[in-house]
Amino acid sequence: MDDDTSYARWEQRTEIPLFVASLAFMAAYATRVLAVDLASGWLRLCWLVMLGLWALFVVDYLVRWRLRGQRFLRFVSSHFLHTVVVVLPLLRPLRIVPLYDAIQPRQGAPRLSLHARVIAYASLSTLLLGFAGALAVYQQERGAPGATMRTFGDAVWWAASTLSTVGYGDITPVTPTGRVIATGMMVCGLGLLGAVTGSFSSWLMQSFSRHGDERRPPGR
Repeated sequence: MDDDTSYARWEQRTEIPLFVASLAFMAAYATRVLAVDLASGWLRLCWLVMLGLWALFVVDYLVRWRLRGQRFLRFVSSHFLHTVVVVLPLLRPLRIVPLYDAIQPRQGAPRLSLHARVIAYASLSTLLLGFAGALAVYQQERGAPGATMRTFGDAVWWAASTLSTVGYGDITPVTPTGRVIATGMMVCGLGLLGAVTGSFSSWLMQSFSRHGDERRPPGR
């Protein structure tokens, strides 16, 4: 119980600063990928910022593990998202739900319904995932032999069509790493799209049911 209390207190205090740090990591990564004409000193500074922030994420992960008091492999299996964002720190901004849980006690009662929150979380996650995926794929595809993704705009278009499960096929990754990233984005796109459509459908059914009950005469 003490471990759980300490863990919750640590998460409450660190979730917001770490989310800001994750946005800084993404900004530094985007600078390295997009600002190709930037002086080498600034590019090196971006790399050092990324390395320092990644070390911060690792320290947070290890502290959480110690506070849980679990064996390492059990902690890894039971905290899958934590493990993923340590291995792939570019995805750390996707930890929006824990961020909301850290902010909510200060705000009082939720202002949005459950369905609205799910749709908002999924939509914001889609935007962040699309931007991160476009950056990662563009870095791999840029200059590759036979690549159809020649600009970052092409990468954004590809990310949008992939996450929406449309997949026009006009722009496709040709490098092995690019295709691995594409596979991950396809899976995430299906999950996020399912969350949005499922929540919206549930909200419609509840709304129609509620209006039907209100219009039904008493005693029937």
